[in-house]
Amino acid sequence: MRVLIATVKVPFVWGGAEVHAAGLRDALSAAGHEAEVVAVPFKWYPPERILDLMLACRLLDVTASCGAAVDRVIGLKFPAYFVRHPNKVHWVLHQHRPAYDLWDSPLNEMRDSPGGARVRNAIREADRRLLPEARAIYTNAANVSKRLKKYNGLDSTPLYHPPQHADKFYRAPAEDFFFFPSRLEGLKRQALVLRALAHTRQPVRVRFAGAGLRPDSLRELEAEAGRLGVRRRVEWLGQVSEEDKRREYARCLGVIFPPLDEDYGYVTLEAMLSSKAVVTCADSGGPLEFVVDGRTGLVAEPTAEGLAAALDRLWGDRGLARSLGEAGRAHYEALGISWQRVVERLAA
Repeated sequence: MRVLIATVKVPFVWGGAEVHAAGLRDALSAAGHEAEVVAVPFKWYPPERILDLMLACRLLDVTASCGAAVDRVIGLKFPAYFVRHPNKVHWVLHQHRPAYDLWDSPLNEMRDSPGGARVRNAIREADRRLLPEARAIYTNAANVSKRLKKYNGLDSTPLYHPPQHADKFYRAPAEDFFFFPSRLEGLKRQALVLRALAHTRQPVRVRFAGAGLRPDSLRELEAEAGRLGVRRRVEWLGQVSEEDKRREYARCLGVIFPPLDEDYGYVTLEAMLSSKAVVTCADSGGPLEFVVDGRTGLVAEPTAEGLAAALDRLWGDRGLARSLGEAGRAHYEALGISWQRVVERLAA
């Protein structure tokens, strides 16, 4: 089949969604299909521009290319999944969260915009009316399926996929640091980790990897670390290569990943592939589909004190950190996550 993968992309930003789309393209190609990613530039501010983008995606003609028919469209992200096609399936990474679960969050700029409520209502109505056009709706995590059901009344099937280069992760002897790889932004909650460090009793150290969406993201976090008196216990690695990232995973004592209601989150699975314990939070969403408290990692309350207690526990008990990491790797293997299974569903 000739398959188009419909998604959106913020120019100059590369993250999990882009890795996801590229991985799907490569898996489809390996299975004998002709696959291509079509990414529409995404700009979410001011909120009224989102309505223009929704219309633009709806007007795109992706039924054929160069005179040959497109056999299947796979929609990944809002609003690219609105494109018209008679043979379309969705594999929803996430909806436009500011119109849904993040509406009342202080991180939501849409709510405070004069036309924010109108845009929110339009997004919800479009999702409710247009997503069912697809012959099947899959999501990348049970947490995303839960949101679709809660807000739009739509049923969907979670379909997990492996991280990029899953076969290249490895474990090395643990050193004296936790690793937190993620884009620097409020939803990932690096600031919560800094506040937790101020409450730890052990000399916990954390290495952060990732760049920010905004130019001043790192500067604000560095200032917060200074204000809390933990600057000497953190290291900012910036954007690292995949090879360097795997090396950090391999050498760390454990992995911290406490986002707010994450959709899926490669970090959890990458940590498990590296046989490292994961410390996450009770409201972190996607990671909780894999992290079982006290068995494959630790689930802390989303407070500085709660997260500090979990970090102290692993820092002071290296045997526990090792056993949780080994159990996490075994759990990942037992899940049977594979691109083959994904392709079999999406190309059926």
